[in-house]
Amino acid sequence: MLQSSDSRFNYLQAQAYLYLRLILRTVKPNPQAEASKKVQVEHMFDAISGRYDLLNRLLSFGIDIRWRKKVKKAIADAGAEQVLDVATGTADMAIELASLAKVKHITGVDISAGMLSFGQQKIQRRELSQKITLQQADSEQLPFPNASFDACTVCFGVRNFEHLSKGIAEMARVLKPGGTLLVLEFSRPRNPVIKALYWFYFGKILPALGRLISGSNNAYRYLPESVKVFPDGSDFTRIMNEAGIRNAHARALTFGICTLYSGTR
Repeated sequence: MLQSSDSRFNYLQAQAYLYLRLILRTVKPNPQAEASKKVQVEHMFDAISGRYDLLNRLLSFGIDIRWRKKVKKAIADAGAEQVLDVATGTADMAIELASLAKVKHITGVDISAGMLSFGQQKIQRRELSQKITLQQADSEQLPFPNASFDACTVCFGVRNFEHLSKGIAEMARVLKPGGTLLVLEFSRPRNPVIKALYWFYFGKILPALGRLISGSNNAYRYLPESVKVFPDGSDFTRIMNEAGIRNAHARALTFGICTLYSGTR
């Protein structure tokens, strides 16, 4: 009985810590502004949308392409036909998934109209308009009925959710029973050497290059700050489980600088 009480206490303590981390350490693109995180993120991505793809390739050394291919393989293995790509941005993930024969249609949603505009241009150039549909939507209020999709993906977008648990719960809601959720997100490496190099690049070089190329003072300062406070690893799989996702699993990629999370509805 004592052991059960201790376990319960430890669980509640861990939940309280995670809640405080999510609520009290919310990072916004512009901490001095009064606007909500959601509004700030929308405006930030609208502002950098024209150079977003270029910056992604340069600042990640192209590794983000390899990471998305791992998501693609997982979608192929799941045999998904109807896929929702949340925080689709300029539609890189949606376009990647369009080459899968089993996938019949991909719906991409994003809060930023600017990002979607550039994504739509890419889709039209590749003649994929019949297979990919983009629409502006809030990840925390997805405009789809329950159990609409076989799979849901979100790549480097969950850090930007204003209410993380609510966003995950919404994705769980629109998944069919047995449907797959895949989340690709930056994480904090644990190896001391990699960790030191990672934070030097993220904290010093990336913001400077991002500011130089995009002209935004906040966007690439916000990136490392948001990674620092993001509940990665087991903290995030716990959030997935509590939002209705079963068998949540975290797979570290590239020395732990990125993590692929997976689970089923």
